[in-house]
Amino acid sequence: MSLEIPTVKTDRLILRAPREEDFETVAEFAESPRTEYIGGPQDRFGAWRGLLAQLGHWALRGYGMWMIESKETGEAIGRTGVIRHDGWPEPELGWVIFEGQEGKGYAREAAEAARLYAAEEWGFTRLISQIHPENGRSISLALRLGAVQEEEAELLGEPCLIFRHPDPRGAEDAA
Repeated sequence: MSLEIPTVKTDRLILRAPREEDFETVAEFAESPRTEYIGGPQDRFGAWRGLLAQLGHWALRGYGMWMIESKETGEAIGRTGVIRHDGWPEPELGWVIFEGQEGKGYAREAAEAARLYAAEEWGFTRLISQIHPENGRSISLALRLGAVQEEEAELLGEPCLIFRHPDPRGAEDAA
């Protein structure tokens, strides 16, 4: 089976397919307390399943989460993209930045690129982001991206705030 995952480039980043050589970085992140709002921490096997699920989402839905690679270092520094797992109300724009890469604007740059690609290529013009109410950093980023909180909900037994993103092409009425 061949899986074609598009590559998206920004000034500083490359959004690309996950690779097996990303696994050690992914496993380290998955085991950290930083994953508390996204179903973790997880052991190495859970991280492996997560990496495979990332590829499987692309295979089944035709879209998914990219690895974020730094053009400067060639390192995988996070993930961003669009997911819609079983039970999700609609496609979601998500992001995560790995340890030591926060505060550099990478999450915003990557999420903006993913959001624009999703609108232009897949027709996802008004994505949501589901964020745990205690995840202040992600809430702040959603707001900086122009998203507006629509409702309080529950996701996988946890409270969640649903933020609605504007159409990144500026065509608010094109939903």
